[in-house]
Amino acid sequence: MTTNADTHAAPWSTERWQAGARSWVDARLSQAGRRVTGPVEPRVRPWSLVWRVPTDDGPVWFKANNPGTVHEAVLIATLARLTPERVLTPIAVDPAQGWSLLPDGGESLRDVLARDPDLAHWERALPGYAALQLATVPHADELVTQGVPDHRPEVLAGLLAELLDDRESLLVGAEGGLSPAVHERLRAELPSYAERCRRLADIGIPATVQHDDLHDGNVFAASDGYRYFDWGDASVAHPFGTLLVTLRSIRYATGLAADDARLARLRDVYLEAWTDRYDRRTLVEAVDLAITLGAVSRSLSWRRALDTVDRSRAEYAEAVPGWLEELFSASPLQPDS
Repeated sequence: MTTNADTHAAPWSTERWQAGARSWVDARLSQAGRRVTGPVEPRVRPWSLVWRVPTDDGPVWFKANNPGTVHEAVLIATLARLTPERVLTPIAVDPAQGWSLLPDGGESLRDVLARDPDLAHWERALPGYAALQLATVPHADELVTQGVPDHRPEVLAGLLAELLDDRESLLVGAEGGLSPAVHERLRAELPSYAERCRRLADIGIPATVQHDDLHDGNVFAASDGYRYFDWGDASVAHPFGTLLVTLRSIRYATGLAADDARLARLRDVYLEAWTDRYDRRTLVEAVDLAITLGAVSRSLSWRRALDTVDRSRAEYAEAVPGWLEELFSASPLQPDS
C-alpha cells in the first residue's frame, strides 16, 4: 500500500544527485554528437524534475521521475520502439533511475488551438492516439512486467478497495478530503463498482496503454503528425478511459455543454479505430463505463504522483480524494460539484 507515510524524499533535492544527472546528460548528448551550450532551466514538481537543456543543435529535455512515476522512462522507450511515428524517440533513457532525455517536440496542440480553436485539430489528433493504443495491445502484459501500473477492469475494484484503506491519502475527515460519510458511502459502492468493472471486462475490448492525462498540453502538433507525450500518469487499462480527461479538458477549454454533439463527434472519431471489431452501440456502452470507472484510475495516478516529500506536495493533495468523489457524479463530464 502507498500511503503518505511511505513517501520518499525527492532524489533531485541533493547536489550530488544533480551533479550525477548532469554528468549523465552530458555523456548521452556527447554520444549523440551534441554539446550543451548554456545553463539548464529547471522545473520541479512533486512527481518530476524537468530540465530544458540548450545545445548546439537546439534544446533537449531531461526528465527525472519520482518513485511513483518511474515507469515513464521505460514506457516511452517501449512506445518509441512500437510506434515511433506517434511519440518522440528518446535520445537516451535510464529505466532504473527513471530518467529520460528527449528532443524538442515543437509546439503543442494547445499552442495551435490558441491561434485556431477549431475542434478539427482534435479530430485529426485522436485517430493517431487510438492507433498507438491498438499497436500496443499485444504488449500489455510486457508493459505491466516492466512496471507500468495495472489498471485493467479486472483489477480496478480491488485497487479501489485498497485505496479506501489509505485514509491518509484520502484526507478522511480533513480539510479538502473525504468526509467520513462520503468515505463510508464509497465503501458501500464497492459491489456496484465491481459489477460495472466486470461488465466492461466482459465486453472484451483488450487493455492497452492508457495515457490518463491526454489533454492539448500533452500533444505535439507538427507538420508530419501528432505525437503524444508526458506519460507519467499512464497505466495498462481499458483504452477508452482516456476520454475521461480528454473530453472534459476540451469541454472546459471551449465552454461546451456535456451533451454537445461536437463532443459526441470527437468520441466517435476516436472510436472509429475499433469499428471493424465492434458495433457502435457496444462501443458507446464501453465508453460510458470506462469514463465512469476512470475516476479511480485518476485518483490512483495522483497518489503515485505525490509519492514524494516535497514542499509543494500539499498543493495537489486534494486531487486524490477529489477524483474519488467523481464516482457520485451523474456523468463524469458534468461540472464538478
